[in-house]
Amino acid sequence: MIEKSWPFAEKLIHDILDATAKLHQQLVLEAELLLTGQQAELIDSSTNLKKRLAAQLEELNMQFGQLLSTEQLSCNHEGINLYLHRAEAAGLPIASVLTDWEELQQLCIQCKTLNDQNGASIELLSIHAKRSLDILKGKTRTANTYGRNGTTQSESINHTLAYYL
Repeated sequence: MIEKSWPFAEKLIHDILDATAKLHQQLVLEAELLLTGQQAELIDSSTNLKKRLAAQLEELNMQFGQLLSTEQLSCNHEGINLYLHRAEAAGLPIASVLTDWEELQQLCIQCKTLNDQNGASIELLSIHAKRSLDILKGKTRTANTYGRNGTTQSESINHTLAYYL
């Protein structure tokens, strides 16, 4: 049975690797855009492309899950590894697929790291923008300081930028 599904598995792993590489490129571009403070439109465009790639990866993952289920395997690392062992035991040429699989795993780790870093950058930019708007609008903020005994002391700050102009 694995002989029939093998060509599809080869193609799916290659397609997943290709889509993941494109996602990685987008995450690198997004990181550069966030560092250089590029226009929001460029970041939005990058985000939209990331969403399309994520949807494509979801579809490919679903297809791969269906392929694995034909072999009574689950769609996870263990199931994929078992599938590859079965293919090897059946005498199928798995060397290039193993290389793609290992590269895919490394790319996934890099994508997760980049996505986490970019998310943190976006969160910091959002906090900074909100604080800037609060200052411009004159919203009350609370400054936290520490007293001699180490307890937190809060002090309200309520100034608009107009007072200082």
